[in-house]
Amino acid sequence: MSAVSATDNRIHAVYEFDGIEDAEQVALGLVVEETIEYPRELVADQWLRDEVIGRVEDVSCAENGRQVAHVTYPVEDVGGEIPQLLSMLFGNCSLWPGVRLVDVAFPSALLAMFPGPRFGVAGVRNMTGAIDRPLLATAIKPLGSSTDVLASMAYELAAGGIDVIKDDQGLANQSYAPFEQRVAHVASAIRTANEQFGTHAIYAPCISGPTEQLDHRVEFALTQGAAGLMVLPGIAGFDVIRYLASRDDVNVPILAHPSMLGAFTASSHHGIAPNLIYGTLPRLAGADLTIFPHAGGRFSFPLEDCAAISSACSSELGIFSAILPAPGGGMTMGRVAEVSQFYGPDVALLVGGDLHRGDLRRNAERFRDLAERAMNTRAHDLSAPSS
Repeated sequence: MSAVSATDNRIHAVYEFDGIEDAEQVALGLVVEETIEYPRELVADQWLRDEVIGRVEDVSCAENGRQVAHVTYPVEDVGGEIPQLLSMLFGNCSLWPGVRLVDVAFPSALLAMFPGPRFGVAGVRNMTGAIDRPLLATAIKPLGSSTDVLASMAYELAAGGIDVIKDDQGLANQSYAPFEQRVAHVASAIRTANEQFGTHAIYAPCISGPTEQLDHRVEFALTQGAAGLMVLPGIAGFDVIRYLASRDDVNVPILAHPSMLGAFTASSHHGIAPNLIYGTLPRLAGADLTIFPHAGGRFSFPLEDCAAISSACSSELGIFSAILPAPGGGMTMGRVAEVSQFYGPDVALLVGGDLHRGDLRRNAERFRDLAERAMNTRAHDLSAPSS
């Protein structure tokens, strides 16, 4: 979290305006639009004016030449619901060009309404046995593979020492690998590999799908031994994460995947800042691991955004645990050292297709060796005396 702060009963949000001449008027219109959505001049009730409508606290010019508006909203406007929180922060004003939500500070009164991450970094480390090194993550793929092929793939990855094995986000309920068949076979394959090789891989199937099937898919995955669940909040909604994190019977880590969230972050002139959409919001909802593209892969993410996301995963957020950033998006074995150095040990390194260039198990073993060597090098560099 940046320097913005919140009082105990007000949420502090920061917006950037690009190409907007009268920023103060736009800010005044924004806080009305996002709360009462009603002509301010028709509001006779002073309590509504003082306690319900958002307040513009400050409008100033930033170093980049854009106008920055600091506004606050009452916690009571949220009603204890993540959908309403998101609607208030960037609902109707997401339709306005040149408006970008860049920071939010949540007061303790609001944080107390949500469960937060159940496992966090420490909990996922304990489950996987990866105590003092980066975690290794990958996806079974590609779409179109049969259940048997995916299960065999998962077995080899677990045998080779991968910590987190997830469905690729495109694996749903297709005829060539139906959800129930795939989940049962993959979970069984990983369990067998763990028993045979003394590994502790966890499997996180993608449970986003038709809303009426959510509970069934979650319960089926858990009964089959899935030790994690993956949600696509850009498609299913962030509140699905909150719902799962609050259920006593869902005692497994939750992974947040970025599918469709890029629509919010692709432009630097509009939308929501990456540190919020990939870091703060998944953590607030209750995710334990958040996936996002690292710089230099298939997606145009600058390093400063990656650093901000990583910071949002671990910076102070009430009593919420830190969560694992999982940078991916075209990462290769050749970049393990570089990415490990950038994020440090509290990261889940996500390498996908590049593991399939040759023997899958041997590549998984090499992946772990590269990550461990990178951490040893980093530890040596940190302990070396400065010249």
